[in-house]
Amino acid sequence: MPKKLNIKHLGVLIFFVASLSFITGCALTDQKAAESTEIEPDINILRVGVTPNAPPLIFKKGKKIIGLEADFAKELAKHLGKSLRFVELEWEDQIPALLENRTDIIMSGMTQTPLREVRIAFTRRYLESGQMALIRREDSVRFSTGVFSLATSSGIGVVKNTFGEYFVDERFSNVKKEIFSSPQAAAEAVIDKDIDMFIYDAPMILYIASENEDKGLTALFALLTRENLAWGVRKDDTELLESANSFLSDADNQKMLKEMTQYWVPFAR
Repeated sequence: MPKKLNIKHLGVLIFFVASLSFITGCALTDQKAAESTEIEPDINILRVGVTPNAPPLIFKKGKKIIGLEADFAKELAKHLGKSLRFVELEWEDQIPALLENRTDIIMSGMTQTPLREVRIAFTRRYLESGQMALIRREDSVRFSTGVFSLATSSGIGVVKNTFGEYFVDERFSNVKKEIFSSPQAAAEAVIDKDIDMFIYDAPMILYIASENEDKGLTALFALLTRENLAWGVRKDDTELLESANSFLSDADNQKMLKEMTQYWVPFAR
């Protein structure tokens, strides 16, 4: 079981609960779906594209893929009456793999953006989130003014081809930007003082801060953006799109989904 976030101060907890609204969640069981990089289309199989490096949404424990998205995938496959197979991909290959019919759906913490909507369709959102900054605890006072203080940073880390990179390019083009292949690599760079902060999706920033609390990391507890996370499908796959939306909106699922959410993200309402 992944370790839960350790948010010590109730005031910060209440603030973030008000800022981050989880719409649905994840199951309590371990994932046992087979992983593969190449699975032929099959009406009886749901091929889910994942980049398992973003806890608590999608990550690996040993050889198992787990997290909020992984457990959602299990429940969605059950809803569809199909077997579940994960297809592990580099982040930048997620949309190409979907369009080339190497996967059926992207369930990997993807932000819904207008540019992505040009190429693929999105389900209704399952999570309202935003970008957040990971910093060293010793720099908390320095960055106490939040988003406005980021302009004084000597180096901001982002993961390539993510909404965090887009945000930094748009808002802080005058600040040195370092691109990393994974959130874990960026966190190490903050610890080593190679960069001042790392900007990424809020759930992952909080998880990483919790994991590395003893190494002096913390988060700026304020959302820098507001964005929707959703699942991506091909535009011509209207049947899967409608089925996924039905799964997300089914009133009978709401209690279960709430319990799932609280398992992975205890402070979510």
